[in-house]
Amino acid sequence: MNLSLEYKIREPKIKLDKNPLILLLHGYGSNEDDLFSFATELPEEYYIISARAPYDMQYGAFAWYAINFDADENKFSDQEQAKVSRDLIAGFIDELIVNYPINEKQIALVGFSQGAILSYAVALSYPEKVQKVVAMSGYLNLEIMADDYLKNSFTNLKIFASHGTVDQVIPVEWARKTPAIVENLGINIKYKEYPVGHGVAPQNFYDFKNWLQEK
Repeated sequence: MNLSLEYKIREPKIKLDKNPLILLLHGYGSNEDDLFSFATELPEEYYIISARAPYDMQYGAFAWYAINFDADENKFSDQEQAKVSRDLIAGFIDELIVNYPINEKQIALVGFSQGAILSYAVALSYPEKVQKVVAMSGYLNLEIMADDYLKNSFTNLKIFASHGTVDQVIPVEWARKTPAIVENLGINIKYKEYPVGHGVAPQNFYDFKNWLQEK
């Protein structure tokens, strides 16, 4: 199947008429194998699909958007590329629903770092496509939302956000601003911190897995 993003898939072990989907979105400079290592541990009724970001950085490393440095070593993100990736992911969800027996009312995005930033952007721009977001080691970047995202209804959206307290890549302060912003939009969010750096603690994995299975 020639879909708009490269991906790896684990078919559900428990087949229903239509199965729920977990779409995994990796971080900057990684690839679809990274989060796919979780697949064997995730609930058996889900399709687990791990997408590869579109921008090739060589040697098996990919990005959802470029991160550039200026002369003073300040980082800045290519917001236009991020918006292109946001819409690519939204379109990819539609393609998956056409090609696999996926329940479009049970779609979860699970993103790490840049993948978490994109998960927020997709969910808030297209909340009719996504019901749950797990955003690990990322933050909410309102500059990459669809222009009219505030007109959307977020009543079906739930978020689990997590961050390492000693994250040296994305400061925990950035993540701490997210809950208040999304609660203001009427979105249910659970936010947790773990005593780790820029990575996924075992307890974090356990917590988001349990959260996904809450009814």
